[in-house]
Amino acid sequence: MQISKREKNILLLGGIVLILFISASVFPAIRALYNGQEADIERVQLDIERERRLIEGTASWRERRVEAELIASNLELQTFTGGTIPIIEANIQSAISQHARDSQITVSSTRLAERLEAQGWLVISQEMSFRTLDDSNTVRFLRLLEESAPRLWVREFSLNRSRNQYSGSITVVGFARNLEDETQQTEINL
Repeated sequence: MQISKREKNILLLGGIVLILFISASVFPAIRALYNGQEADIERVQLDIERERRLIEGTASWRERRVEAELIASNLELQTFTGGTIPIIEANIQSAISQHARDSQITVSSTRLAERLEAQGWLVISQEMSFRTLDDSNTVRFLRLLEESAPRLWVREFSLNRSRNQYSGSITVVGFARNLEDETQQTEINL
């Protein structure tokens, strides 16, 4: 069977049309598949980068947490504790009196402690009058207060000299968590 030139041209044209049709339908599908895989690769790379940042962030947040816990424990060491507010006040007064004795200062009188309650904290202020024969004792007393644990802060201080002795007054402040507020909050939450 012989094919004429005209039939060859028709078959050739049909082949060309078939190739164009196949390329018009197959190449876009291949292109879409390629673009989809490219998008998947990009998404995986973004996920990997996000995971790396999370891992780096985790280390950073762990460091911050350790620092925050250290600060919290340091603050806890600087605050007074006790079952009730009067016990906390007595602890502050006892610490001041002990530091005075250690500094060879004689306590003349103490006033009742004053307290201020704010946002779950107690600020307890204790005023004390004292006497000493040597002014260096007051410096030692102030150093002991500064280095005390729980921490005592000096709010007011005065020192007068009369003949061979020094007399003065000091107001010291100590901090504590307000246990009554915490108890009330616990009861409210129950």
